[in-house]
Amino acid sequence: MQTIIFCGGLGTRMHEETEFRPKPMVKIGLYPMIWHIMKIYAHYKHTDFVLTLGYKGDMIKEYFLNYEAMNNDITIELGKREALCMHNCHDEIGWKVTLANTGEKSEKGGRLKKVEKYIQGDIFMLTYGDGVADVDISRLIKFHKSHGKMVTLTGVHPIARFGELQIDGQHVKSFQEKPQISGGGMINGGFFVLNREILDYLTPEDECDFEYGPLERLAEQGELMVFEHQGFWHCMDTVRDAKSLNKLWEHGNAPWKVW
Repeated sequence: MQTIIFCGGLGTRMHEETEFRPKPMVKIGLYPMIWHIMKIYAHYKHTDFVLTLGYKGDMIKEYFLNYEAMNNDITIELGKREALCMHNCHDEIGWKVTLANTGEKSEKGGRLKKVEKYIQGDIFMLTYGDGVADVDISRLIKFHKSHGKMVTLTGVHPIARFGELQIDGQHVKSFQEKPQISGGGMINGGFFVLNREILDYLTPEDECDFEYGPLERLAEQGELMVFEHQGFWHCMDTVRDAKSLNKLWEHGNAPWKVW
């Protein structure tokens, strides 16, 4: 099953990084965010990707065009251009990556409509290029097929921005630094599964959004379902988020690393 990944936004809230690179290319450890997202899907045997490029999309193209050279050992015989031997040293063998320019100013709905020609089959997956999670993709797909509605989104509990206090009067009974929000604090975490009919709700115009309009209409029509994910989810919306994700990765405590 194909996976579409939105990769075209400006990432204005982390300008310190995105001034120089698109947000999906901001690194967690040695690898860009987009690689981490794709590794999650690949763990569940979904390795056919379509990336909707926009802002600084050439950097994402260059990354994948040079992927073999940068991630393999190479033997070169100088003076013989044809005598180039790559020794497989990475695990991403078999990934199919379609890199589609969808415009720098396009909203997400327009981006998705513009890659319609690359989408095969009646069901496909979709996610944002700035969020990782330990979502069970197989269970997500099974849930989508079970209810027969047009769209499934993954509902997640984000990490609280600040420490959570439980108080009794003026006494702090417990303190938890940046806990996962529980209870009713569920938000759209991406990791969608969609029927192809969703494309009929979209237009290729740059102004066509995905959440505002299409998803709102589908919710009103009873065609939008939520897969509740109780585990880890974290977006990379700010530089602070990037530092937090890097800290988890460097300490060997990255819950999204299911591979």
